[in-house]
Amino acid sequence: MAFAIVTDSASDMPLEIKEKYDIHVIPTPVTIEGTDYFDSENIFPDEFYRIQSEGKEIKTYHINQYMFVKHFTPYAERDDEVLYICFSTGIAGTFNAAILARDEIKETYPDFKMTIIDSKSASCGIALIVERLFIMKENGAPRDILLKAARFYSANRVEHVVSVTTLEYLIKGGRVSKFSGAMGGALDIKPIIIVNEKGALEPKEKIRGFRKAVSRLIEMVGERGVELEKQRIFVCVGTDKELGTTLAKRLEETYHVKSVVIGQVGCAIGAHTGPGIVGIVFLNASENEFAEYL
Repeated sequence: MAFAIVTDSASDMPLEIKEKYDIHVIPTPVTIEGTDYFDSENIFPDEFYRIQSEGKEIKTYHINQYMFVKHFTPYAERDDEVLYICFSTGIAGTFNAAILARDEIKETYPDFKMTIIDSKSASCGIALIVERLFIMKENGAPRDILLKAARFYSANRVEHVVSVTTLEYLIKGGRVSKFSGAMGGALDIKPIIIVNEKGALEPKEKIRGFRKAVSRLIEMVGERGVELEKQRIFVCVGTDKELGTTLAKRLEETYHVKSVVIGQVGCAIGAHTGPGIVGIVFLNASENEFAEYL
């Protein structure tokens, strides 16, 4: 019986990490002009942002019970155990759909073991957690330690600091009122957004100018991060890959972080933020408890 760690494409899992550990990433659905696509399965970020720039109608919905049953049943058939690290319940209904799917599968396979953990994270915040777990697994961490670590990282230990170049998509998604958006656009105001303790997006600050907003994100890493010199942190961008490289260099120079992973925000998140999203994901707690396996 194998112990499998699974996540979904709202993690924006960088391809090199996905391939290195052969991670099962369940694709999130996105509807474009009435046709369903699946994030990083039959539509990929660069193509998605091109379509988005054309003004086509785009909608997202969370992975439903039927989709989860399809992805999880093979594990039950093999008598494998599953740990699923899920998109934050503060942003989407993925967690509840996964619970319903697990219960349905257990009607046929009553001994099926599956743990579903709300990551309280989004985008590369989920990827950070999942990569840590695979590193620990590769280094010999037993099942119980992996479950303990998954709960540790998902208990608000992951910080997200995010900004966007335009409020247009946040307005469309109802995250910002049209009035506030119009005022913000006129004044070149850029929001600083965090993921709060409930795993929900929360506007934290308003900064005039995108360059200043990016600098503020870097400052917040120092204010909120713990033991940064030991951390492998994540930078996530939409289409501005050069910005990702620049941010990584600035973080290394400023905080002497262990390493930086650059990821690209995919359809599930990008549909609501647009291509001009940038974020930094890091830890606000020491990992000493799991240092043996990291």
